[in-house]
Amino acid sequence: MESEVMDNEKSCLIKPVRGWSEDLPDPGEEQMVYPRLIRVNKINDVWMELPRYVNHGWGVLWFSGFVGLGCFIFIFPLFFLRGEQFEPIGILLIFTLISIIVWCFRTVLFAARGAPVRFNRKQQKVYVYEQQRSVWPWWRWPVKIKVFDWADIQGERVQMAGHADWGHRIYCAVCEPGTYLVRDRFILTWTEGNIYDVYGLWSACCQYMQGKAVSDKPLRTHVPPSWTPFKTVRWPENMDKASKAVPEWA
Repeated sequence: MESEVMDNEKSCLIKPVRGWSEDLPDPGEEQMVYPRLIRVNKINDVWMELPRYVNHGWGVLWFSGFVGLGCFIFIFPLFFLRGEQFEPIGILLIFTLISIIVWCFRTVLFAARGAPVRFNRKQQKVYVYEQQRSVWPWWRWPVKIKVFDWADIQGERVQMAGHADWGHRIYCAVCEPGTYLVRDRFILTWTEGNIYDVYGLWSACCQYMQGKAVSDKPLRTHVPPSWTPFKTVRWPENMDKASKAVPEWA
């Protein structure tokens, strides 16, 4: 993919991300911003793993789940007393309430915390951990590892302007080889308040994949509370090995 000067008014990508603010420098270019990781799980000469923590608080979901459970405990006996538990409207209401409760507790207990991205600079590939969750709580939530060539990735910045979500995000657009036609996309970091933090993160990823030195001391070292006793990120064994492997030609 040829390097070119990014236009701040129009993306060079075909189908830029929704809410696009600017294209970030080409990954192969010399990065002009000081590289600084925001958070890092592991970094060595072969691979680097970055967590992606969401911005919302898990305590809200715990509260919602218990409120829903309280409503169910209060409402369910009333249906029996009135003999409406087998009426269509009663069955629908009970099933809907149970589904909401199950979704809240399943999400707060088992949703992946800090779903990571691994950069393997020997392979020049990126491994993206995705948990495919659904609003329908009765379906499975399988884990899928997407694998992309670093050469096909372009960075995009999105400025968020919501009252509860203000700041900047980085998305990685995955293009058809040698083009700017986007075929997939993944988020590199959720909303950060300081624009220079996201610039530094993108610069660090680019320099790492260029084989240059990147500090293993990130901006933030604390881990946000997970609000769950379970380990929520489990790499499939085969992909865990593949994402850390050194190719024979390296």
